[in-house]
Amino acid sequence: MHPLAERIQKQDMRALAKAITLVENDDEKKLELMSDIFSIKKKAHYIGITGSPGAGKSSLINRFLTYLRSLDLTVAVIAVDPTSPFSGGSLLGDRTRMNQHFMDPGIFIRSMATRGSLGGLARATKDAIRVCDAYGFDIVLVETVGVGQSELDIMKVVDTTGLVLTPNSGDVLQIFKAGIMEIADLFIINKADLPGVEKLKNTLEEYMMIAQPKGWQPPIIKTISTENEGMETFYEKVNAHQNYLYETDQGLKQRKQQLKLEVYELIREEIWREVKAEIEEDQEKQQVFQDPSADPYQLARSWFQEWMRKGE
Repeated sequence: MHPLAERIQKQDMRALAKAITLVENDDEKKLELMSDIFSIKKKAHYIGITGSPGAGKSSLINRFLTYLRSLDLTVAVIAVDPTSPFSGGSLLGDRTRMNQHFMDPGIFIRSMATRGSLGGLARATKDAIRVCDAYGFDIVLVETVGVGQSELDIMKVVDTTGLVLTPNSGDVLQIFKAGIMEIADLFIINKADLPGVEKLKNTLEEYMMIAQPKGWQPPIIKTISTENEGMETFYEKVNAHQNYLYETDQGLKQRKQQLKLEVYELIREEIWREVKAEIEEDQEKQQVFQDPSADPYQLARSWFQEWMRKGE
């Protein structure tokens, strides 16, 4: 077994942080480590929190953490932030909103940069979730970057997806666009002390009547994170969805689909890593990049075919 995996199994926090850094940097030994990590996973509940910027996702998670810890549950938080165009690191740093939990040994908080991903997640998010699971956390919370309807990758890596909305914020016009509504397992109306709550709730109910979801009916939860209201109901509905996943054929179907998508993604990453390395080590190919008029389609096709022939 990989040394880091052994240390994580013994709940070594330094090893946990180091392993996440390793997968973020796409280390060549990542697959070996993650295979060992997978063998010791402990079935934490993976919960994703998504929604438009300004919906109060970080504040909501902050309050939710306090509630979960009152139940003596341990929690890992993966906060995915936008990427700096200069350093490649994460901006905003949602951990600053959760600073009251820094010293709690039952909570682990890690910010990850999207590094160019358009789906609202860092490419290594799933691996980081698995590492936290292997460590032994009861719950792994994933907060996405907040990019609106393109934020669909979350459904591929978590069990339960919560879509956070706020009254009178323009969300009503946005949420009916394809994609973002369909991935929600529960709707969270945050800042429910503002005007327009019932209008938003009615809009969501009308949407669900039109959509006619099969199986799980996404509940609508009202929260006021600043007042610490709604956290108990939030947790009850999250638990209800987890039970649904493990007691129904629909839940089994979702897990099978996630496995398929993950295998395809890992294969794509491995091919990309090898092809990129070969191109970057070839001085002639690098020289071609000096000609802005070069045909990228022809280059991609011919170089990929060349790489394929070498593997025969």
